[in-house]
Amino acid sequence: MLELKSSLKSKEFNVKMKLMNKHNTTRIQQDKTCCFFTYYKWFLWLCLSLYFFTSYLITNDPQDTISKSNVVSHSFSTQNNLGLLKNLKVFIYELPSKYNKDWLLNERCKTHLFASEVAIHTALLKSNVRTFDPSEADFFFVPVYVSCNFSTVNGFPAIGHARALITSAVELVSTEYPFWNRSRGSNHVFVASHDFGACFHTLEDNAVKDGIPRILKNSIVLQTFGVEYKHPCQEVQNVVIPPYVSPEKIWRTLEKAPVNGRRDIWAFFRGKMEVHPKNVSGRFYSKRVRTEIWRKFNGDRRFYLQRHRFTGYQMEIARSVFCLCPLGWAPWSPRLVESVALGCVPVIIADGIRLPFSSAVKWAEISVTVAEKDVGKLDKILERVAATNLTLIQRNLWDPKTRRALLFNSEIQEGDATWQVLLSLSQKLGRSMVSAE
Repeated sequence: MLELKSSLKSKEFNVKMKLMNKHNTTRIQQDKTCCFFTYYKWFLWLCLSLYFFTSYLITNDPQDTISKSNVVSHSFSTQNNLGLLKNLKVFIYELPSKYNKDWLLNERCKTHLFASEVAIHTALLKSNVRTFDPSEADFFFVPVYVSCNFSTVNGFPAIGHARALITSAVELVSTEYPFWNRSRGSNHVFVASHDFGACFHTLEDNAVKDGIPRILKNSIVLQTFGVEYKHPCQEVQNVVIPPYVSPEKIWRTLEKAPVNGRRDIWAFFRGKMEVHPKNVSGRFYSKRVRTEIWRKFNGDRRFYLQRHRFTGYQMEIARSVFCLCPLGWAPWSPRLVESVALGCVPVIIADGIRLPFSSAVKWAEISVTVAEKDVGKLDKILERVAATNLTLIQRNLWDPKTRRALLFNSEIQEGDATWQVLLSLSQKLGRSMVSAE
């Protein structure tokens, strides 16, 4: 009996051990399986992450990213968030329509290269910096359009009436409001978006002779004209602004030919180039610079030089590597803005020019400067740039913030040209306009 019981216990023990072994084996296998799936999931996640990251690098080069960001910056409005300008207040005088609105009957008034006077006024009217309480205003904007009187002879703006119109506006403001007399006009802002700015003349010798109207001597003038040396037409508080280029036209051109598209034109210029520099006025246009470019490089296949207007002008810029920006009557040119906006390296040929918004636009990093006396060596200079730092210049040029800073929009966008104007004005105040956040 004892042997039988012992035998039964032994069998029972063996059965238990087998069951335990089986259970342990199953658990170990399950643990291994679980561990395998855990590591497998992590491995799969790592592989997928690497795949998507490398795909992004391959398919999203900087040029493409910037091209896509055009749409974002184009549609982005910051009317409720002007950043550094939250505390700034501008009072806009409501002048009779003869000073501004009446001129808009001609559509060109708000689209030509001098139209920044219209664009700034339009944007300010819709902006949160506008105040209807003049007692809290930092600045007073006087909206007088002086560049919309187009000559019936040549179609260019005729601004012979400008001084009289400005004087009339100041007399009206100073008699109907107390604010001009309180500051002697020192916090009042005007726009002079034509060749020699605050001198209100299109030819330099006449502009220098006439000088700045005495009535504006204490005011602030937003002007396209600016030079680094002493000049009678900038002897006033002033902010250099870019000439007007339609942002809508730029976006349409970029949709057809993005900045990172193929560029089959090496050096481009289209515009007035006189074969004989001394024209009927008896003056040397462009200080003979454009004539020298035509004479020297018209036969060079690398230079695409055209003397006549063309509606597809911006598409030519978008196809070009270098865009020549020589002076005309004045140092500045709309080509500066068009070249930057369309990704063509601006070649600035205008000695001593003071360029707009230098704190926002790093001109030295996105352009090539050539002295007027060296224009005959233009081919060699551009060859050297192409062989050395062209890629870096283009990369800097494709920054959408740079493009935005030079374009005026109908409503202020953070960083755009009107925003830059307001920022420049705020820096003229005795107190900081940076919001306390």
